[in-house]
Amino acid sequence: MAHIEMDPQRWKQEVLKKYPKKVAKKREKSIVVHDGAEVLQKIQANVRTIPGIITQRGCTYAGCKGVVLGPTRDIVNLVHGPIGCSFYAWLTRRNQTLPPTPESENFMNYCFSTDMQDSNIVFGGEIKLKQAVREVFEIFKPKSIGIFSTCPVGLIGDDVHAVAREMKEELGINIFGFSCEGYKGVSQSAGHHIANNALMKHVIGLRDEAPKGKYKVNMLGEYNIGGDAFELERIFEKCGLTLISSFSGNSTIEQFERAHMADLNVVMCHRSINYVAEMMEKKFGIPWFKVNFIGAEATAKSLRKIAEYFGDQELIDRVEEVIAEEMVIVKKELEVIYPHTQGKLAMMFVGGSRAHHYQELFTELGMSTIAAGYEFGHRDDYEGRRVIPTIQIDADSRNIEELTIEADETRFNPRITEERKAELESKGCGFNDYEGMMVDMAKGALVIDDLSHYEMEKLIEAYHPDVFCAGIKEKYCVQKMGIPLKQLHSYDYGGPYAGFGGAVNFYKDIDMIVNTSIWKMIKAPWEAEPVIEAEFAV
Repeated sequence: MAHIEMDPQRWKQEVLKKYPKKVAKKREKSIVVHDGAEVLQKIQANVRTIPGIITQRGCTYAGCKGVVLGPTRDIVNLVHGPIGCSFYAWLTRRNQTLPPTPESENFMNYCFSTDMQDSNIVFGGEIKLKQAVREVFEIFKPKSIGIFSTCPVGLIGDDVHAVAREMKEELGINIFGFSCEGYKGVSQSAGHHIANNALMKHVIGLRDEAPKGKYKVNMLGEYNIGGDAFELERIFEKCGLTLISSFSGNSTIEQFERAHMADLNVVMCHRSINYVAEMMEKKFGIPWFKVNFIGAEATAKSLRKIAEYFGDQELIDRVEEVIAEEMVIVKKELEVIYPHTQGKLAMMFVGGSRAHHYQELFTELGMSTIAAGYEFGHRDDYEGRRVIPTIQIDADSRNIEELTIEADETRFNPRITEERKAELESKGCGFNDYEGMMVDMAKGALVIDDLSHYEMEKLIEAYHPDVFCAGIKEKYCVQKMGIPLKQLHSYDYGGPYAGFGGAVNFYKDIDMIVNTSIWKMIKAPWEAEPVIEAEFAV
């Protein structure tokens, strides 16, 4: 498919012209043409979506239950609300898990809901919620139950936290609630924050025991989509690293409870889990740094970073052996596929850090990412954490509880000295830091926050990318325009894509996607049939 040369500034102005003036003024701040300068441009992010613009975003509830707690196999995630909310967040992200035995608890296959009806909205739903908790306990005997609020619950005032406290006392297990009503924030991001807070308040630190191991690590922001965590667990074990907990792919309540026993937190998805990383450092003294296990070279770099942190030559040597062994397979596959993918164009508009991380994989394939953005990113996800002090706190952010975390009197234990930390930082370790996506974007690339449906169509018309990466809401619209779409929220039916083995899987899938001829034969209905068009009159 031929690519059209397009001036990105011209594309931006043409798109903005079609919007009403107020809308154009707001969207202009969220569309940045990367100038490649050392000082990154400011981008508007984490603001309310303009009504009617057709956003890619999900709700606060989706971020809390669907993202952070959803991949945990032995917590019963009970949704207090209409059945549609629970069904929406039920296995749609393809989070996988592997219980140790067939008899071990695994509640991910179930959809738990109070199924609120009109009468519950009118007269209140707390009684029904208590009944649901008792029923869940009687049937499944879980170790823990999480209760998730949906929009109607917040509107009628049901107190899920009071119910959780009462049921905890009655049943003798850990039960906690989440005030994650869908409307509570501008996007899923608010739900991540709420989930992080509840885990810190009610779960992390309850179990002062951990598996024996020399190098104990927590992996934060890895959700085992398509089996990603399985591949990373394999690599960690091969290197000799002990994984204390994963937040929250292939996870358990006990892993969360003992997470404070680790010596290092590594953060994959910065947006969804940085709050826990910061709070665990303040309370328990566990340092954190950003890693990326998407892409073979990125995986190797992250493993070396972890080995350097522990500073043990035995681990450093073992990591190098593993990298060398794994890269033989990676390079063999890449040699075959690279000529098929070199020079092709990609676009990515997904949440978390994925729109940044997957650029590593496309670079390895010789492909260029000409446009990218987040659904629920904040400015620091684009520009780096250095801008956090300049971000203004708005009314939506104030809806979310800010926990006051202090050092634990008996268990606070700085894992490394300030001198050692400074030494590692001088080598590029970068504690408590994330440089953001824009620093790795090419000059002239488009960076767009909260991409609208109209902007998506105009990007495709202008650039004809070889692959468009987004989610299920965009998938069929894009494919009807003759462009293949790869879901990076749920991977369609593919994966894993993390680690060395995941990189090989991705190479093969992208090679197949961008080089098939079927897309050239597709004609959308609006191309084959007459349509009526109109313009908005100002």
